[in-house]
Amino acid sequence: MTTKDVILELRTKHGMSQDELAEKLFVTRQAVSRWETGETVPNTETLKLLSALFGVSINTLLGSPQKLRCQCCGMPLDDEITGRNKDGSLNDDYCKWCFADGTYTYSDMDELIKVCIPHMVSEGFTEEQARDYMKQMLPTLDYWKRYEELGDNGEFDKFKAKLIEEINALGIEGMPKVELLNALVGKFVNLEYPLPSGISAKFLDDGVTYLGTQLECEFGGDRCFGVLANMDFILICTYEAEGKNPELVLYKKR
Repeated sequence: MTTKDVILELRTKHGMSQDELAEKLFVTRQAVSRWETGETVPNTETLKLLSALFGVSINTLLGSPQKLRCQCCGMPLDDEITGRNKDGSLNDDYCKWCFADGTYTYSDMDELIKVCIPHMVSEGFTEEQARDYMKQMLPTLDYWKRYEELGDNGEFDKFKAKLIEEINALGIEGMPKVELLNALVGKFVNLEYPLPSGISAKFLDDGVTYLGTQLECEFGGDRCFGVLANMDFILICTYEAEGKNPELVLYKKR
């Protein structure tokens, strides 16, 4: 698809007239019309506004001329898993797991490799092949090449360490100590919990990236502990395989 086709499709999908889209972008209806006929292409600032408005990357708006991959972990990117800047706009350079709300979530290459290996093994790699591949590939990516420039001097690691300390201080019976928190996208961990009132509720946002981990219960059995947290809350739950039959153990505001 070309840019004119993409804009027309997105506008139509969202039920907007050319006038309505023009008003949201602070341009004239004629400008929108010229984009949709291919006479002109939006400038960079307008592309950013379109990206934020429709929740798609600038690469998508330009007809996906590039095959993008995360410049931290190497994962192929599409709009659904693309990371977001602090203002909510999509960042075409990173996935949601590596870049959340303007924050880089990995500062240790070995930690990232450890997280990626199980996913690669499930796709047919051996553990050794996955580790060797990641060790060769990661140093070629922009984030790791420019880590000293892009890193935050360990501030995010300090935040994670504080979170881990707070979680372990809760003393949840049967839950092992948390040693590590990974980036987890809400869509994949947003379980629906039954409440005493008889209703069920979700506590997370599918589009937000959280910190969390899964732990086996110290008492054995077929249930695991799930830990999720961010700057605002800590959530502890238990569930069976694949998140079935979840039960909320604790939800605590920080």
